[in-house]
Amino acid sequence: NVLVTGCAGFIGFHICLKLLLNKNYKVFGVDNLDNYYDKNLKKNRLKILIKNKNFFFKLLDINNIKNLENIFKKNKLDIVIHLAAQPGVNYSFKNPSKYIKNNINGFFNVLDLSSKHKVKNFLYASSSSVYGNNKNFTNIETDKTDTPLSVYSATKKTNELIAYSYSNFHNIQTIGLRFFTVYGKYARPDMFFSKLASAIKKNNFIELYNNGNLFRDFTYIDDVSSSI
Repeated sequence: NVLVTGCAGFIGFHICLKLLLNKNYKVFGVDNLDNYYDKNLKKNRLKILIKNKNFFFKLLDINNIKNLENIFKKNKLDIVIHLAAQPGVNYSFKNPSKYIKNNINGFFNVLDLSSKHKVKNFLYASSSSVYGNNKNFTNIETDKTDTPLSVYSATKKTNELIAYSYSNFHNIQTIGLRFFTVYGKYARPDMFFSKLASAIKKNNFIELYNNGNLFRDFTYIDDVSSSI
């Protein structure tokens, strides 16, 4: 039994698809269908998932602790894959409180319940943004992550610290994954590849930052879901 939070999101959707290929898995998906970007895209992803008899969806906000705990009480969960979060670096400058609420408080709710209900493995989405002002061209796990440049990256770093403390004191295995700009089918419309495709289709100019002097790592969604 696997719980996937943020199941209607880009990565969550693909992970559910991957898990459901194994008929021995039951996948319990929760999502609040937030309007950060077009809800119809999320609903279209869900339409695909609910066709599988081993997928069970609940419209739920992870900040609603009572409803969230009911998921844990009713189902003996073996694994939790926590992906529900407020995404977007730039938006965190405009609405930081939403990131504190969802990415820290919401994260704690899911992790704490996972610990209380003896979940074996807790996997969660961190971010490459935790490297912040690190000057290394390539990043490795042991690089410093104490210079976050946005509230978003600060919340992801906080997730790692809280998860580490829970792993140490509550005997739950936690695994944080620092995703590097994931792209692919059913991607978020605010991501670079989606904007690029849209600009090409409409014959519009492509906006580049830093005078076009850019390097960036991208990760294909199937590689992410397979790794998890």
